Amino acid sequence: MLDKDLLKLLGNNSKYVVYVVLLQIGGLLANLGITAALCGAIYLLLNHSDAILYLYPALFGLLAIALRYLFSRASDELKDRLGRYVKADLRRQTYGKILRLGIRDGAGLNMAGLTQVSIEGIEQLDLYYSTYLPQFFFALIAPLILFTFSVFLDWRAAVTLLAGVPLIPISIVLVSKYAKKIFAKYWGKYTSMGDGFLDAVQGLKELKIFQADEAAQKKMNINAEEFRKITMKVLVMQLASTTIMDFVAYGGAGVGIALAVLGVMDMTLTPAAALFLVLIAVDFFLPLRALGSAFHVAMNGASAGRKIIGLLNLSDPIWGEEEVEGTELSVQNVSFAYEGDEPVLKDVSLDFPSAGLRAIVGESGSGKSTIVNLFLGALRPQSGMVTLGGKPIESLSRSGYYAHVGAVSCDTYLFNMSIADNFRLAKPDVTEAEMLSALQKVNMDEFVLSHGGFDLVLNEEATNLSGGQKQRLALAINLVSPKDVYIFDEATSNIDVESEAIIMDNVYALSKKKSVILISHRLANVEKADWIYYLEEGEVKESGTPSDLLAKQGGFARLYSAQQRLEKGYLAEGRA
Repeated sequence: MLDKDLLKLLGNNSKYVVYVVLLQIGGLLANLGITAALCGAIYLLLNHSDAILYLYPALFGLLAIALRYLFSRASDELKDRLGRYVKADLRRQTYGKILRLGIRDGAGLNMAGLTQVSIEGIEQLDLYYSTYLPQFFFALIAPLILFTFSVFLDWRAAVTLLAGVPLIPISIVLVSKYAKKIFAKYWGKYTSMGDGFLDAVQGLKELKIFQADEAAQKKMNINAEEFRKITMKVLVMQLASTTIMDFVAYGGAGVGIALAVLGVMDMTLTPAAALFLVLIAVDFFLPLRALGSAFHVAMNGASAGRKIIGLLNLSDPIWGEEEVEGTELSVQNVSFAYEGDEPVLKDVSLDFPSAGLRAIVGESGSGKSTIVNLFLGALRPQSGMVTLGGKPIESLSRSGYYAHVGAVSCDTYLFNMSIADNFRLAKPDVTEAEMLSALQKVNMDEFVLSHGGFDLVLNEEATNLSGGQKQRLALAINLVSPKDVYIFDEATSNIDVESEAIIMDNVYALSKKKSVILISHRLANVEKADWIYYLEEGEVKESGTPSDLLAKQGGFARLYSAQQRLEKGYLAEGRA
């Protein structure tokens, strides 16, 4: 019922669990004091007529009540502190891990999954640490303390009560085997429903255009119904478990009470001693009963915790401390395969000098995107190496590496802030003159100045810009950040002809003094490249100048000719 990996996440906060348990034990002893004071008063009432004697149990009872209040108050405050500290620590670890992972995927979780786990999952873990863990240890100790006090009064009742206590954890263990599966499915359905909802909202425009919104709604209804069913299973399991624990707890207490009454009848117990046993009989079972109630919350938190552990256990991208001493980017005999899949890259070697335009082309699935992720440090090769300035990138400092490498892709993210603030992300001390110059290069200056200037706030996902404007602005932002290597990954995909021409003019201009790597599905854009690498099924099948590759009449030439025929066909249809 305890998860060692989850306990490790506590770190230095584990001391608060110990403090809470000690305070709960203090509260139990104070409860025993209150019960003893009451029974003592009854004993005096039955056996003594001296009123002054009643003062002692009264004072003792008042002291026990005061202590019970203080222990309870301190325990609640410590639980609250434990929960707050654990949540803060886990959020710090989780967000720190996401930052360290950078652009690498996180434990198979997409954005919706990461959001649910790092927010609601941590909230569930709060209950596991602040409620379940202290109650677990207290439930183990409390019956032994009660047995110690009661065995001297009536060993038969004490042994019977203690013997019934393990029935509750046995029922919890039996339920836990089924509960783990249920809660694992619960979180799976929960994150799946969240993912589907987020996808539907983000793609609402496309769903409307393709008239697929009704189908998406049906799919969401199916996901919601599956989540409802698994939630009902969780509730049924909790109800059944609670019923079993109540039966054991109150049944065991009833047996203990019956033995105490029999002790009075056969005169082996005084009425006061019997009353004491009757009053504490239920206390044998209540701590474990409370543990059982907390168990279901704990299982939910533990399921979320295992997802957090999966994220935290991901290996960090390896970076070193060395400084960058050159700007030549190189791929040397690199092979790479995603987990459980066939190799995506097979002994690939590519060289990119400190200045010039070199292109990587190939059909979909040839390995272009994987190479880009290797360049950006999101992936690391299984064999071979990627180097900058002759040094493997894992030996370089991350900040140093990214200070020399920039990337513009078809989905470069623009933040929901002003244009000036987006520029400042690339260069904190950027001046208005530098921003204006960059915007002029991409022909965005007139638009920006006529729509509020640099204070123009971009909507979420920059929906107040066209696709071409977004790409040009993303390029302008990269231009103010002085890089030595620029990677253009399908930067002209799905934009208008005018924007494509402007971006390509900037690419050609940059390549005269910087190293520019162009990945493009449209081969007309690479006609002016100094060198082309043509990939096919993860291998460099051809490399050379554009004219050389066209003259070879190989794979590149066939792909180029096919695109030319298609484009001419579209133009002809347009004229018609």
